[in-house]
Amino acid sequence: MSNLETAMALLMKTFDTYAGAEGRKDSLSKAEVKTLLEKEMPGLLKAAKNQSEVDKLIQGLDFNGDSEVDFSEFVVLVAAVTCACHDRCSK
Repeated sequence: MSNLETAMALLMKTFDTYAGAEGRKDSLSKAEVKTLLEKEMPGLLKAAKNQSEVDKLIQGLDFNGDSEVDFSEFVVLVAAVTCACHDRCSK
């Protein structure tokens, strides 16, 4: 597989690893999102000034208002963080 195909497969595998630990298998609950962020993006959590910022981030991911984060919403998070890192690294 190409690098991009590998990255896409890793995104899907990472989402599936955390989704469904509680509740639906095709979405992440708030607790599952927190666990994913703690294990997969610890730098993001360290950069947060307080827990309410993390809660706002999670709430902001839920575009359709179903109190869960589906794969499309998860991909938006990864893309946004990637863009932020790319902008920071290129300056």
